[in-house]
Amino acid sequence: MACEDAHPGAELLDFAQFRNSSTQFLVYGYDGRSLPELRAREFGRLAGNPHSQSISSKLTHDTVEQVRYRILAHFHTSPEDYSVIFTAGTTAALKLVAEAFPWVSPGQESSGSLFCYLTDSHTSVVGMRMVAKSVNVPSIPVRPEDMWSAEKRGAAARDPDCQLPHLFCYPAQSNFSGTRYPLSWIGEVQSGQTCPVSAPGQWFVLLDAASYVSTSSLDLSVHQADFIPISFYKIFGFPTGLGALLVHNRMAPLLRKTYFGGGTAAAYLAGEDFYIPRQSVAERFEDGTISFLDVIALKHGFDALESLTGGMENITQHTFTLAQYTYTALSSLRYPNGAPVVRIYSDSDFSSPEVQGPIINFNVLDDNGTIIGYSQVDKMASLYNIQVRTGCFCNTGACQRHLGISDEMVKKHLQAGHVCGDDVDLIDGQPTGSVRISFGYMSTLEDAQAFLRFIIATRLRPSSGQAIPQATPGEAGAPLAESEAHNAVTATMSRCRASPQEDTRTDSRVWNDLLTAMDAVGLRPPVLAANRTQQTPSEKAAGVLNGGVGPHVITNLYLYPIKSCAAFEVTRWPIGNQGLLYDRSWMVVNHNGICLSQKQEPRLCLIQPFIDLQQRIMVIKAKGMDPIEVPLENGEQAPICQSKVCADRVNTYDCGEKISSWLSKFLGRPCHLIRQSSNFQRNAKKKHGKGQSDDTTATLSLVNEAQYLLINRSSVLELQQQLNASDENGKEAMLPMKDLISRFRANIITNGTSAFEEEKWDEISIGSLRFQVSGPCHRCQMICIDQQTGQRNQDVFQKLSESRQRKVNFGVYLMHVSLDLSSPRCLSVGSQVLPVLKENASGHDLPASEAHQDVIS
Repeated sequence: MACEDAHPGAELLDFAQFRNSSTQFLVYGYDGRSLPELRAREFGRLAGNPHSQSISSKLTHDTVEQVRYRILAHFHTSPEDYSVIFTAGTTAALKLVAEAFPWVSPGQESSGSLFCYLTDSHTSVVGMRMVAKSVNVPSIPVRPEDMWSAEKRGAAARDPDCQLPHLFCYPAQSNFSGTRYPLSWIGEVQSGQTCPVSAPGQWFVLLDAASYVSTSSLDLSVHQADFIPISFYKIFGFPTGLGALLVHNRMAPLLRKTYFGGGTAAAYLAGEDFYIPRQSVAERFEDGTISFLDVIALKHGFDALESLTGGMENITQHTFTLAQYTYTALSSLRYPNGAPVVRIYSDSDFSSPEVQGPIINFNVLDDNGTIIGYSQVDKMASLYNIQVRTGCFCNTGACQRHLGISDEMVKKHLQAGHVCGDDVDLIDGQPTGSVRISFGYMSTLEDAQAFLRFIIATRLRPSSGQAIPQATPGEAGAPLAESEAHNAVTATMSRCRASPQEDTRTDSRVWNDLLTAMDAVGLRPPVLAANRTQQTPSEKAAGVLNGGVGPHVITNLYLYPIKSCAAFEVTRWPIGNQGLLYDRSWMVVNHNGICLSQKQEPRLCLIQPFIDLQQRIMVIKAKGMDPIEVPLENGEQAPICQSKVCADRVNTYDCGEKISSWLSKFLGRPCHLIRQSSNFQRNAKKKHGKGQSDDTTATLSLVNEAQYLLINRSSVLELQQQLNASDENGKEAMLPMKDLISRFRANIITNGTSAFEEEKWDEISIGSLRFQVSGPCHRCQMICIDQQTGQRNQDVFQKLSESRQRKVNFGVYLMHVSLDLSSPRCLSVGSQVLPVLKENASGHDLPASEAHQDVIS
């Protein structure tokens, strides 16, 4: 037989025999699954790497080249004039130009190159000056007004023999205001007819087209810029992380490259300084393997764009019509006193798409003309399912120009703690940014009208104008005797159940066991200290509140064992070094390990945890679900995993599949319960105040900002009276005090003598415990969620926004001062609260000096 005649060396080595003969333990495959089937199903794309010479890889390469042609055709040009270099985005394309441009450093024989950019440019354009600086090339910012003047002034004397290269960058469309700058500048600058600055040499032009080409056609056969960076994400909405640099072929030979990566070399030596680049400018500058799968997807993007809209000209007209309509309606809105509702930042009157793109930049005003912070507008917009952009939009130059922010003010804002991208929207009453809306090719008239209705509903809704009555004895906000405080807690305990229909026996057992356990460890309720004669350090400090107004008293105590889930109300509770014991020690995360809050999943408020200290368990209940128990301590046998809370890395561990399945069933999505690891310390961001030294380090649980949150019943009362004012039909929609309190998710509720007096406090004492007031709590949309039903309603946030007339602050953060846990400590309902005023406190409505994250989750 043929097989018997074959040479012994031709037989395929038997794999089983090979493994058996090996002195090592060899593993092949994954849990017995068929690897060929797995690869065919999940990794069919592996057959197409364009750097290979296989048939399938050659097909991938040709497809990528076809996409390059399609891109050039979209911009009305061809490979004869332009080359397409794929990059990681517009920013990467700009960085490539900065590093490859043939800069000439100043010397004895030359004044050197210049880098000029329009001040209305994206951060990524301005950042090119750092590369220019590294080769001693000066950077010159040019205002739009200067370019318009230069255009009218005409050409200056130019030496045609001087070939010193200069670079001028400007946007075809401002990403801040939508202003469209003349494309004619390209040819005028290149020819010397218009110069950004007077200097001998040859000017090259980089046209930042990222914003412009998302809704407009760019004809490169007419306006032949030397460099055009673009973003496909801004055109199609996908893919992220892919852009391109279009380079005019006349410029390509002048570009210099310092680094060479895989695929860019025609030849090189490892042992000698020898390197020859590839001839194609694209191959020379595309280091490594390009994102060829995303590149191929671009063909489908262009096809869809064409088939859905009929082309970019139609998109231009469609989006401009929406922008002009919205601009006209928005600019006509007036308060009853005639004051405008918004201030629009624009260089045009939206008369033509030649001068204005589909972007509207503005700030909202109150009826006195005072700007309302963009962060507040953003939060209100989200309640109406409207997404807006806020800040300076990575365009500080345009932001300064339109908002009148000087260079000194920018530096002052930085010293005050404001950085690009945060929500510090007002400093000393002056805006740090604005609000931007923009329209894309799939935006609709309904979108525009929904936005306008949002502005009308939040700014022009009739106000009741009713006076706010003062608190009287027996009302919420009036001082409570100790017995009254206890009764208030008892009366509210029944609402800790997940639903009124559920049996209360478990609740009672948990509550009684808790009190028994606290008594067992010697935690006695503190005695009201109103008549004590010995002064505490807080009382000795200047500004102690005393007199005939009556003591401040704790009326309610809440902890939130599971972050963003329902409150667990107590009358007395031990404290730990992170705050109330077990407060926000757990949190629910999605299948990616990302923390879920009520912002994404409002039904979290319907999950009710109860802590049983005696049995050392947490009982979790929800309507329609059997109660489930989670041990307070499980020895942390599960692997440690990392998660994030307000940008802080935290070490956690999973509480198991049983509770994971329970939560997933109730919420209707895969999720897990995780617990903060006991051996991981998360430190609070330092805010030094009186009584806090530099070596004081406060530790946090899974809270957002601080160890405790305190609210004042008088403040809640004022808000309640505003909300309960009669509507236009004369009906009263009463919102109970307890429901309002629950929305703010505070730990400590006190009675008070006046609304928002807590914002004047510097510190407080409760018995022997001292707490630093670390600042106001800046509220987010979570206060719009009814904690009993999980339903959203924007009235609370909107009314608070209207009444505070600044940052939507409600409640104050507290941190321990010199906490001594050598003996058990606890907080109790009925305990007296002794506040100490800030040194500069006057009036009850002080402006916030700092911005703080909301701790209510």
